[in-house]
Amino acid sequence: MSDFVGYFSAEVADPQLGLTFPMIVFYPTITLGKMQALGMYQLDVAQEAPVREGVFPLVLISHGNGGSGMTHRLLAHYLARHGFVVGLPDHPFNNRLDNSWEKTVQNLTHRPRHLELAINELFENPHVTKFLKPDTVGLIGHSVGGYTALALAGGAPSSFPWESADNQFHPIPTPTDSRVKALVLLAPAAMWFRAAGALHTIQAPTLLLTGEVDVHTPIEHAHVILNGVPDPAKVQHRVVENAGHFSFLSPFPEARVSPAFPPSQDPPGFDRASFHDELNAEVLAFLSQEL
Repeated sequence: MSDFVGYFSAEVADPQLGLTFPMIVFYPTITLGKMQALGMYQLDVAQEAPVREGVFPLVLISHGNGGSGMTHRLLAHYLARHGFVVGLPDHPFNNRLDNSWEKTVQNLTHRPRHLELAINELFENPHVTKFLKPDTVGLIGHSVGGYTALALAGGAPSSFPWESADNQFHPIPTPTDSRVKALVLLAPAAMWFRAAGALHTIQAPTLLLTGEVDVHTPIEHAHVILNGVPDPAKVQHRVVENAGHFSFLSPFPEARVSPAFPPSQDPPGFDRASFHDELNAEVLAFLSQEL
């Protein structure tokens, strides 16, 4: 375990769309951190500190619809303390500041490509490149971030008729990245992989966690994955008792917890803070074994 966590902000270039999008990166350091404001959150970090000597696996976290990378900040911080470099990109046009691509095939097409661009940025970034384990990436995805991770790992998604102008099913063109060696899927949205053979090329070991009372991505999404991958024995699946869809997000500051803000809400009796202590340890154990 590293004593402290460093961070820096990066801009990921997308020449195809002619834009850049932001990414926060956490990593192990020996530099003493302090509580700092990162957007609306406070974290104990050392800004742009040197990376601790060593070789560390790279992990990218893909947030859900209308979210941001920082909604998984505590998991990212925990993994960085324990020897991972973790990137938290904000998906263009599907984040909390601009969600104009919500429920579009355009979003489903570009999300995996943007995740791959973020991976490329970190393998080339002078701050961390020489400390990264070569050709080795773990992906963590929540909700449509789970879709994003599955697509980049080799899944072959297809759209629903109502998502296209001609009301037909269509393959969604997405890249495959052979550097992806492990997947962590948190309440993943998987119905775009319902076609026969859509997940037959997925070889990466997978930790699949679903919420018992998730009304957004219910258990049927997990069944698509379990029935679709070529080797279900590579999937560790656990249903989290009484968890809802948003229970997998880092707890929000008290001032943001309100019924008017659904991502801050859990089913009655669910303790999100305690669950995240459990979640962090479970994800760490899995990724430490697979990466």
